[in-house]
Amino acid sequence: MTRRYLIPLALATVLTAGLAAPAAAAGEVEWRADLSTVDADDNGVTTHDGAVRLDRAAPTPASARAAIRTGFLQLAPRTVDAPVNAVAASVASTVPAGAEVAVDVRGAVGDEQWTEWVEARPDAPAVLPTAVTTVQVRLALTAEKASPSVSRLDLRAFTTTTSSGVVAEAAGLSYRIFATREGLVGGTTANGHVIVSRDHFVALPSRRGLSAKGTGTYSVRVCAANGRCEWAPVWDVGPWNTKDDYWNPSSTREMWKDLPQGKPEAQAAYQDGYNGGKDQFGRAVANPAGIDLADGTFWDGLKLTDNAWVTVTYQWTGSGPAGFIRTAGDPLNVRSGATSTASQVGLAANYAQVRVECQVTGQSVTGSQGTSNIWYRIAAGKFVARAYVSGVSGATAC
Repeated sequence: MTRRYLIPLALATVLTAGLAAPAAAAGEVEWRADLSTVDADDNGVTTHDGAVRLDRAAPTPASARAAIRTGFLQLAPRTVDAPVNAVAASVASTVPAGAEVAVDVRGAVGDEQWTEWVEARPDAPAVLPTAVTTVQVRLALTAEKASPSVSRLDLRAFTTTTSSGVVAEAAGLSYRIFATREGLVGGTTANGHVIVSRDHFVALPSRRGLSAKGTGTYSVRVCAANGRCEWAPVWDVGPWNTKDDYWNPSSTREMWKDLPQGKPEAQAAYQDGYNGGKDQFGRAVANPAGIDLADGTFWDGLKLTDNAWVTVTYQWTGSGPAGFIRTAGDPLNVRSGATSTASQVGLAANYAQVRVECQVTGQSVTGSQGTSNIWYRIAAGKFVARAYVSGVSGATAC
């Protein structure tokens, strides 16, 4: 069985992630993270005497189907005086065999908009795709058995000329991927969400695009061959792998850097015998899935009856106006026109991020965001009422 752990070190080890951190130079900012509290954005971790550990009830990501407990401590955003594009980290931790500690970093790029999470590694800082003045850090802890423990986290934000190699595209990166139905009702996702019947979310095989519970910062648009689409948040990690951000270019892909951008490792293993036909855990790959769909997304949003090839657009990789679906809980109908009597051509899950192509005047609707006769076109021939979408700025007329 092949396993990869970021920090496979013995007990009582002081670890460094990113560049060594001497005294901050001009334009650099240093700080020590507060590890003393856990709040609603955290999942599967507990803190005692300033040390962070996995909670006894830390979930194993349902979609990964691997017996590895996972937890996240998401720290409060940090605002700096001048733009930065890199963060180095120094970690003091105890990491038993079979456990891992990782430091992820992201930057704010607009109202509720963030870059993808990037890992600060022992040999390199986290480099963001653009300079920002607000950064956020999270600790990711995993373990097969005994939990790791983190007692200190020191951070340094600065500017580097090194490029992340990630360029935002207007519509977002989009690939044809094999989708499977997740099911697993009653299970717990990587972000702590308990799966309910006909749920609406997706799983991707990397935590880089994992949204916190009850948010849709990282969402996808999934479209089936029948023309239906659903916009849904990423709430779980899997299928098969947990370190396969296949949508990213090879230069920044976490693992499997020799695969072409847009090709999941599971697909390469299944179709081409890549990695001996196995996933990162050494399991024989039984299908080429690069995304798992919750039952509601699978059955109601896309009207699928079996696993199928779909086109997935990773919403956070796009640019331009965007907003978030806000309903009382049920998904929002996506219509073929700017009226509630137009045919339903898909669904947009509560919390999901949607990219707005343009706006039109249509039927007046009252929803969570008030009353409006504006409708947003979020794909060709697909519209949602502004009354249920928050955060959109700068949308132009169609």
